[in-house]
Amino acid sequence: MENADIKQMVRDRYGSIAAASASCCAPATSCCSPEDAKAARMGYSEAEVNAVPDGANLGLGCGNPQAIAALRPGEVLIDLGSGAGFDCLLAARQVGPEGRVIGVDMTHEMLAKARDNATRVSAANVEFRLGELEHLPVADATGDVIISNCVINLVPDKAQVFREAFRGLKPGGRLAIADVVNVRPLPPELASDKALLCGCVAGAAARDAIEDWLSAAGFVDIAIQVKPESREYIATWAAGRGIENYVASATIEARKPAAA
Repeated sequence: MENADIKQMVRDRYGSIAAASASCCAPATSCCSPEDAKAARMGYSEAEVNAVPDGANLGLGCGNPQAIAALRPGEVLIDLGSGAGFDCLLAARQVGPEGRVIGVDMTHEMLAKARDNATRVSAANVEFRLGELEHLPVADATGDVIISNCVINLVPDKAQVFREAFRGLKPGGRLAIADVVNVRPLPPELASDKALLCGCVAGAAARDAIEDWLSAAGFVDIAIQVKPESREYIATWAAGRGIENYVASATIEARKPAAA
């Protein structure tokens, strides 16, 4: 498929999820468990789940990037693919009133939902911007931290996403990402499945490729940790198709050099 076609397919998919307040990241049977149960399996605490309004947590992630972000009061955070605002609203509490959170999403329906959720909890230090991850609507050296949760796998040009992340970070800024990675080559019937492409499976990249893209963008201290325990959870995204044998959740960390 052409990159533009992939983007439109993803935009349509997640726009419909936002409009319906659905709770699924992947195709087939991934929508069968409650959002809070999914969040717990991805590493969020009960207190975090209860801290956001209903509808902010759509169960679309594959981990908890804030667990590795080490956020501090006063920092500026950028969330790549912010969806309905779940991670942004949690981050807003950590960076405090002197900090700022910028969520970026290419789906109008998600942005509308996120802005409504922020208003409902009076999160004045959060804003949501329309944009693609390959062309971030932020100035150079804006963020102290960039997070993302199971979104970069959906983007055709992942190398460009990491170049933009590097540009958007301040010198010394850090990257804290939860995403899926490819651990074995997908068989043709899975790799060509459009539903799996929208469902955080067929677009997953290999660990070595991600390391190469990050390094080429200028990042240092790159650390990618694959989570074998995610197999059970990922298997529910397309029950019976064995996708857990080919992709796994991972944390991806890196840093922009202080002298960049």
